[in-house]
Amino acid sequence: MPDALRPLFDQVVIKELEPDRMRKSGLLVPQGTHDLPPNEGIVLAVGVGPPELPDFRMPVGPGDHVVFPRSAGVWVEVDDERLLVCRVRELLGVIESVPGD
Repeated sequence: MPDALRPLFDQVVIKELEPDRMRKSGLLVPQGTHDLPPNEGIVLAVGVGPPELPDFRMPVGPGDHVVFPRSAGVWVEVDDERLLVCRVRELLGVIESVPGD
């Protein structure tokens, strides 16, 4: 069974989305050391909220596609997978699908 990372309080665990390496010209850009960290990901788990606000409802949940600043949180590795752990208030927004798209 793979390990799971359970966030505490108002923390969120996010799986990075692979950056699109195909340019509009059709050129495939290889992964390198100068790549910027991703700023989009999928929420894997959320904490229960800050202990000082017992009625606080976390605004995101598992499966949400979120955007965050490149400087957000801390990157950790669990089972050879890079995960971002950050506070929910560091998130910039949720990307929602528009009906008819």
